[in-house]
Amino acid sequence: MRFAVSVPNFGVGLDATAVGDLAATAERAGWDGFFLWDHVFAFPPGPVDLVDPWIALAVAAQRTERIRLGTAVTPVPRRRPLQLAREVSTVDRLAGGRLTLGVGIGAGPWEWDYCGEEADPATRGDMLDEALPLMERLWSGEPVRHDGVHYRISGDEGWGGLCYPPPAQRPRVPVWVGGTWPGGRPFRRASRWDGVIPMRIDGAWQPGDTRDVVARVSANRPTMDGFDVAVPGETEPGPAAAAVAEAHAEAGATWWMEAVHPWRYAFTDGGPWPATEMADRIAAGPPSH
Repeated sequence: MRFAVSVPNFGVGLDATAVGDLAATAERAGWDGFFLWDHVFAFPPGPVDLVDPWIALAVAAQRTERIRLGTAVTPVPRRRPLQLAREVSTVDRLAGGRLTLGVGIGAGPWEWDYCGEEADPATRGDMLDEALPLMERLWSGEPVRHDGVHYRISGDEGWGGLCYPPPAQRPRVPVWVGGTWPGGRPFRRASRWDGVIPMRIDGAWQPGDTRDVVARVSANRPTMDGFDVAVPGETEPGPAAAAVAEAHAEAGATWWMEAVHPWRYAFTDGGPWPATEMADRIAAGPPSH
């Protein structure tokens, strides 16, 4: 099993330089991955700093050499596939082929209904299912024509959109699909790509959940070889943390995603932001230590 941290792209005092600092700290501490959330508004009310994840990951790419970088997750239906494909290619090349793209349909009316974006989750699912193969083609380095339900890249006869240069990773950047368990469609979607990032909204993630996700995905794939199962959790350093991670590894997880966010440190709206506690958890290293 490999170990990553998952960090909000917002926080008091957070900017792209601070994200680069956290990623560098994670690499020194022995983590294998550093993943940013992708939101356009901070969750807490009031003036809370927020950073664009792709600009911040570009800084992180410059500050690190080994650690895998990514988003957990990017809601693709509120981004143009061509622009996102370009951003992914740029950061992957900057990182020397260390990027993973986490994707989903997003949630919360404040980032959809309130902003004039697609409000219907099923339609957003359709948009995601159209966008992912389109981005895969854009990463090919070959001209692309596409006339779809939600997206279009086409023009005069013989014209194709050329998204060049392609990502450093070939045949493409790995795509991990996020979804709330036990929903059906996100996990069928994940089985068609390279990994899954499951979550629960009704309690902590358990080893039994990991086994169930592996069973669901494997039922829709010829093999689980090369497929990543990145499970969420919150641990403090010590033998107990290692035992928890090991239980998930035995259940089929390939990545542990340590959620380093303010609410695990009893943050309440209007209270002090626990930036030191969050940075200290990253610096303490993964559960395997």
